[in-house]
Amino acid sequence: MKSFLAMSQEELLTLKAELEEQFKTEEAKGLSLNMARGKPGASQLAISMPMLNVINCESDMNTLLGNDTRNYGDWDGIGECRRLMANMLEVKKDNVIVCGNSSLNIMYDTVIRSMVMGVNGSTPWCKLDKVKFLCPVPGYDRHFKITELFGIEMINIPLGEDGPDMDMVEEYVNNDEAVKGIWCVPKYSNPTGITYSDEVVRRFANLKPKAEDFRIFWDNAYCIHHIFDDIQDKILNILEECEKAGNPNMVYVFGSTSKVSFPGSGVSAIATSLENMEYIKQFMTTQIIGHDKINQLRHVRFFKDIDGLNAHMKKHADLLRPKFEAVLTILEKELTGLEIGSWTKPRGGYFISFDAMPGCAKAIVARCKELGLILTGAGATYPYGKDPKDSNIRIAPTFPTPEEMEEATKMFVLCVKLASIEKLLSQKA
Repeated sequence: MKSFLAMSQEELLTLKAELEEQFKTEEAKGLSLNMARGKPGASQLAISMPMLNVINCESDMNTLLGNDTRNYGDWDGIGECRRLMANMLEVKKDNVIVCGNSSLNIMYDTVIRSMVMGVNGSTPWCKLDKVKFLCPVPGYDRHFKITELFGIEMINIPLGEDGPDMDMVEEYVNNDEAVKGIWCVPKYSNPTGITYSDEVVRRFANLKPKAEDFRIFWDNAYCIHHIFDDIQDKILNILEECEKAGNPNMVYVFGSTSKVSFPGSGVSAIATSLENMEYIKQFMTTQIIGHDKINQLRHVRFFKDIDGLNAHMKKHADLLRPKFEAVLTILEKELTGLEIGSWTKPRGGYFISFDAMPGCAKAIVARCKELGLILTGAGATYPYGKDPKDSNIRIAPTFPTPEEMEEATKMFVLCVKLASIEKLLSQKA
């Protein structure tokens, strides 16, 4: 099929009529499939079920140091779990605090602590006239919800194939004292799947912030979430690079096992400089006595070490790969050459980012909903839910089966074609 842009009005109308008939046929099937969030599928959850058997009422509940995980203590996490999370995040154990089940919770606490108490003795953000955050886009909607909740002004930073536009980042960070942070998903980014290049990581580390309390929120959520065995992205260690650049306190690294073991029942961690950790400790030891150490022990005894963790992730990759391939194969077959959309081909992570013709994303998502296919809302990958081009759509292939994903992608493609034709016809009117 030739490019939609090269079609006459008559050709577009003829094709539209054909596609509308297909739409009615698909609508009659009564599909009900929710792909709004990047949830692990049932088969992924199943591979972690043996974890539930590693601890029972007969188990030795002591850590390697002899501490009883059933009791108080180890507010920053049991040592062996700190080591496991440190190896996952590729940082030193001494720089890690293990927390509860959600890294999003840690990020929320980190922002609200900065708002109310300040950062390492600086003026609390709530007492400032203006607080700004940089937001690489398209990005993670839940990051943006946190800063929006606290009235922090969010600034869009275009995200390229190697990371954020660093010229813009440096311009804002190095010259505007109101810029206090930036959200980053540096590896297999949500939703594009890109990984920051070495140059981008080094430029981050060498920022010269106008604000002494500027921090990089480095959400390394997908650091071990490869899809392929032979093609895996690597990324520089941001903590080490910041230390080399003389900015040891400038970054907070976050991560969790939410999509490794069980969402809602994993373990999370923050890694940062010792000075930052001491400041965090002042408040965390007042806020909590300690997180769930039995769950930490369960994770350590199941995975044992980083090799066990990587072996487990290979099982995840084997389950996810057919789903991603189903989406990409159909997009390639059905849309190549039509000039009505482009998409990423990630090597890891949980999403595929699709860019429709400007002005079509909302219409595509609405059309999909009519067919029973629920996608992440158009605009969700931008601050305030406002995609200036109304173009980006996040595809989450992980929850459905490969067969369901193939069927869903065909429906998605049908909706892309219809919305694109309608847009082109409106321009010709």
